[in-house]
Amino acid sequence: MTIHWCGTGLSAIPGLRRLIENGHSVTVWNRTVDKARQAVGDLTEDIRVFDIDTLADVLAKGDVIVSMLPGDWHVPLAELAILKQAHFVSSSYIAPEMRALDDAARAAGVVLVNEVGLDPGIDHLMAHALMADYRASDTFAPDNHLSFISYCGGVPRHVNAFRYKFSWSPLGVLKALRSPSRSIRNYSELRADRPWDAISSYTAPLPTPETFEVYPNRDSLPFMEQYDFEPEWPVRDFVRGTLRLNGWADAWADVFREIETLSGPEGDARLKEMSDRFWADHAYDEDEPDRVVLCVGLTADRDGTPVWHKTYVMDAWGDARGTAMARLVSVPVSLAVESVLDREIPAGVHAAPSDPKLLTRWLAEIDRLAQHLQVVDHLA
Repeated sequence: MTIHWCGTGLSAIPGLRRLIENGHSVTVWNRTVDKARQAVGDLTEDIRVFDIDTLADVLAKGDVIVSMLPGDWHVPLAELAILKQAHFVSSSYIAPEMRALDDAARAAGVVLVNEVGLDPGIDHLMAHALMADYRASDTFAPDNHLSFISYCGGVPRHVNAFRYKFSWSPLGVLKALRSPSRSIRNYSELRADRPWDAISSYTAPLPTPETFEVYPNRDSLPFMEQYDFEPEWPVRDFVRGTLRLNGWADAWADVFREIETLSGPEGDARLKEMSDRFWADHAYDEDEPDRVVLCVGLTADRDGTPVWHKTYVMDAWGDARGTAMARLVSVPVSLAVESVLDREIPAGVHAAPSDPKLLTRWLAEIDRLAQHLQVVDHLA
């Protein structure tokens, strides 16, 4: 079985190197061979120019395609996997077009795994672990009132005036600022057309508690079913969101005002100009450490009193192993690849697993990637 790893961008390398170092047969595909050779040329010579037709010629039954390419490539590569009875792994959100491949994948005995990076990915693992813990507790009751939060952010380890640094093209960050969100706040659906309409404050339960600015991200509501929330449970709050350093909203106020005025092709062109400027002005310097903070928490209240309240809190930063973002995105991808090869994930379209055995093993591996990872029991 061969792993066909497509894309060697900044967030791909640690997981790719891990698979090669673990002795797997890996073919590396990239738009530019020289760039890939700089990243993994000390480990392998099997590096090829990415072309889907060339990949199709060599793809064999039981192989695994890993897409660390832009999102437009995921569905075509997953369709190729089904055609060839190979498998597919990506860190990206499951698009409706990917979800629509579920029946075909099951019929072909093909596994299509997505949402196994950092966010989405590690956050899903933590949510599943918390839900399993809560359901198994003596305090579990269907009429408890639940609150769920999941906040993740890549932030500079050394604070700057802009309150942010970019580890790859800023265009994705800027486009996300134009996206509406849905979440639940105080038992009601909260819709925000722009993130800055719903910014709030959150104190992360780190060893030294730290306050961040947070806001809802995308549509949180479908994840209630993914995390096995029952439809009849009373839910006070449910939000998956983005975490930023305190002062971020003020530092970015001019950016927000301009983005509000942009639309159509001219607006897209202006976003690209802004992205290029930000990349020049606010990219990480060589060897400058990044930082990733992830908090996933679940609270159960009875008669207005918390009876169960735990939070996964993770703090990681760049070190001699490279950036925290690259480790936390790509190593979980490599864990998913190994689980697919070991037939631990069934056929069909899946996000990060809830299987207790995989949760335990994957979270133990992630613990080694982060400088701090713990479950805080707020009621202990």
